[in-house]
Amino acid sequence: MKGTEAMAEAAIRAGCNAYFGYPITPQTELIHYMSRRMPEVG
Repeated sequence: MKGTEAMAEAAIRAGCNAYFGYPITPQTELIHYMSRRMPEVG
């Protein structure tokens, strides 16, 4: 697991239900992970 994935997963498990970002490096990996995981958790 990459650091950005760990950070995103921690935010989701802490109750994050929205994420707003601009698609630039290094944020790109975070955006992709959040867009994939957030629908799974509601």
